[in-house]
Amino acid sequence: MSNKCPFHQPVPEGGDPFKAARESTGVLHTEFQGRAVPMILSHEGVVATAKDWQRFSSDAPVRVPIPSEEDVRTVRQYPLEVDLPEHHDYRKTIEPFFNRPKDPQMIAAVEAVVDSLIDGGLAKPDLEIVHDFAIPLQSRALAILTNAPEGDADLWISWGTHVFRDKEGKSKGFFLEHYCAELLDRALENPRDDLFTALTRMEIQGRPLTREEQLGYLNIVFAGGRDTIIHTITGVIGFFGEHRDALLGLRERPDLFNLASEEFFRVLSPITHIGRVLPEETEVGGRIYAENERVSLCWASANRDAKAFPDPDMVKLDRKPNPHIAFGRGPHVCLGALHARLITRTLIEKLVTRLDGIHILSTKRHQEHEPGFERIHGYDFLRVRFEPLRTTR
Repeated sequence: MSNKCPFHQPVPEGGDPFKAARESTGVLHTEFQGRAVPMILSHEGVVATAKDWQRFSSDAPVRVPIPSEEDVRTVRQYPLEVDLPEHHDYRKTIEPFFNRPKDPQMIAAVEAVVDSLIDGGLAKPDLEIVHDFAIPLQSRALAILTNAPEGDADLWISWGTHVFRDKEGKSKGFFLEHYCAELLDRALENPRDDLFTALTRMEIQGRPLTREEQLGYLNIVFAGGRDTIIHTITGVIGFFGEHRDALLGLRERPDLFNLASEEFFRVLSPITHIGRVLPEETEVGGRIYAENERVSLCWASANRDAKAFPDPDMVKLDRKPNPHIAFGRGPHVCLGALHARLITRTLIEKLVTRLDGIHILSTKRHQEHEPGFERIHGYDFLRVRFEPLRTTR
């Protein structure tokens, strides 16, 4: 189809700095924090590596994220930083809470939050999306997921885009661990029907969770879906601001809301990559890497691989099939995928059905600067004006 189709638009520039290396060797040999790290770039290669947990391990506290996080936390993130078979048990223990986005009550609650934020935007001459829309939506949706008091969300909003680092990437220290410990203490003193109380009562393999395990779960609950969801929200709104015809076209095709949501995850790929650790000396991309070195699984590159996605540089809101791996693949696939999908699908539906346009007034794109690449995704600043839906008489 031609670019005149409202559902097919060019991908914004700067989101795929890996194309040349992906199409050449499939691996980018670079470095992070002064250590050599091979980035696996092809869709096939990333999927295979993600499934091969014996050769590419997640049993590496604070070293699975890249850059590593020893300067911002001391706890192992559960279940992310555990390999099979223990990973299965840790995942099964917490999974019921992360299935809550299927609950009609939670769906309605998230819809109400999005409606309220759109109401607030329509009541103003303009709106800064990152701080006045995306961060509140992420925080309030998390409060709904965890069944936390609304006042907790007000505090989370004050944290900004990242819980671990400031705008310059500097560590905020270990405040999150201290805060999570306070939440668990509060749950013991005043039990509620929330995630924090549930963690104090959960068992694994026939024994209660340790305090370290409880803190590890909460650490990833707060950090894992923070900036990723915020960048997704801003990316969706920015796209509709640049492509009003897509916004209006989806109004006539509500059957495409789910497909559009998945295509946004593919194109935006809010997590550029994640790490695995080598249990033994291993050849990767034609080079030998020593035991305990890391490998990068580059989700963002895999999601632009022409071998997996026809016209990968086009946003196709009706793309089907769409084997994107924005949430990972294999045993460690993202536990919060249902939650992210609920937020994004609801956001698309409400923008499409309540607005006639989104006018972009000023922006600052979010950029990653690393020795081997620079990538643009999401926004650090996005000021817009919402155009209300015209009513017909």
